[in-house]
Amino acid sequence: MSTTDPATTDPTVTDPSVIHSATTHPDPAVDPGADPGLDAGAAPVAGTDRWYLATAPIVRALVHLCVPMAAAMLVGALYNVLNAGFIGSQHDTAMLVAVTLASPLLGLVMAVGGVFGTGGGALIARLLGASESDPARAEEIRHVSAFALWGSVGVGAVLGAAGLVLLDPLVALLGADGAAVPETTTYVGVLLAFVPVLAAAFCLEQIVRAGGPARQAMIGLIVSTVANVVFDVVFILVLRWGVAGAALGLGLANVVTIVYFAVWLSRNGEHVSLARRWFTLRRRVTGPVFSVGASELLQASFLIVTSLVLNTLAAAYGEGALAAMGVAVRIAQVPEFLVMGVTLGVLPLLAYAYGRGDAARLRSALRASLTAVALVIGVFSTLVFVFREPVFGLFSADPSVLGICVTVLAAQLVAAVANGFTGLLTSLFQATGRALPAIVLSMAQGVLFVPIVLVGDAVFGLAGIVWSLTVSEVLVLVAGAVMYLATRRAIERGLTEAAAA
Repeated sequence: MSTTDPATTDPTVTDPSVIHSATTHPDPAVDPGADPGLDAGAAPVAGTDRWYLATAPIVRALVHLCVPMAAAMLVGALYNVLNAGFIGSQHDTAMLVAVTLASPLLGLVMAVGGVFGTGGGALIARLLGASESDPARAEEIRHVSAFALWGSVGVGAVLGAAGLVLLDPLVALLGADGAAVPETTTYVGVLLAFVPVLAAAFCLEQIVRAGGPARQAMIGLIVSTVANVVFDVVFILVLRWGVAGAALGLGLANVVTIVYFAVWLSRNGEHVSLARRWFTLRRRVTGPVFSVGASELLQASFLIVTSLVLNTLAAAYGEGALAAMGVAVRIAQVPEFLVMGVTLGVLPLLAYAYGRGDAARLRSALRASLTAVALVIGVFSTLVFVFREPVFGLFSADPSVLGICVTVLAAQLVAAVANGFTGLLTSLFQATGRALPAIVLSMAQGVLFVPIVLVGDAVFGLAGIVWSLTVSEVLVLVAGAVMYLATRRAIERGLTEAAAA
């Protein structure tokens, strides 16, 4: 998820190289331990963030930028698998169904956190960049960070309370019926109580990431995941609280995340403040935050609609189909999240090369990223598919669930291939300031999926539902390739202009 505003093309504002340098290389005169990689007029010092962006060998640069992101993504994906395993160990298909049906709700919470976190992070990054020429701009960051955090908490509290009041209609809207209703009601009810916490945790991660320290964001997510596993063991395996324990563990793990990020920001977040006294509703803060965050909300809204439609249609084929889809999707997320680490991690490198007018470095970074995406998808998808049966056995002993899982996993892995290359194109568009194609790709899957899945269900039944996402992802990739060809000349002109500036 990019913290760069794709709608702004001013390289002095959006260039992630400026973001990294402003946050990871403070003034040595002020901070004796500061990184000297950004000394004025000097070449970047080897090993600094600026050096990785500017002159480091491409492979080393990709490792530096992408490994922390991929590690955090992988840990999150592995936790999703472990969580399904903990719940599956209770041998109750209705519990797996409840967790699957609640995924749109989690998507909504992420959207709330994304509006404030991504929007606030983008503005913080721009202010850090602008502060290199105008130091006074950095003073606005405390207002932005406070608004982002407390805004996410406030909106999250309102949504959580509204959801609890309308809990029964909400559970019905999510598609629960029969034996899944009580389990879904329990799981969703506990989650709703933690909506402000979940939104705030996601927001804080984006604020930390906006400053450039990818490793700290990674550590925070890993700490959260470890805490979640510990809570799951206690609440699910020891206390036997079922889905209530799973939801409680998720909420408390995010409390741990908030504490970690808040403490780190208070000690290391340059110009960042989370104190409520800096909260403001001034337009120069709210306007930029919401202008970027709105696109994040729009994208998440399409994903929520996609999940609701998919779950509703799959529910007609029984609890086994829903449970199988939930398990297969979690397994397929492992290689998919690794690829996201590459596609999101490389964005600053692409943006730096573009803002600098370094066409050769941009092309090299793009080629290396394409190769990395292909290798990750190829190797991990093969491993996951080869060992699918013993892996499935960890989650369910129901033969009907296992049979459907194989088909769903195959479809998900093919979709992951297309989605990986689409994500790289999206990062390229964002890095080069091509706002329209980036937004189109972000929304296209949701727009295409609904008619495709409806036709697939009507014509092919359950198989049509399973493969509809794959067809959608392939079509989105084709659309992305077409838009790349259409914008290639504009990108080349931008590189030429930047080099001549």
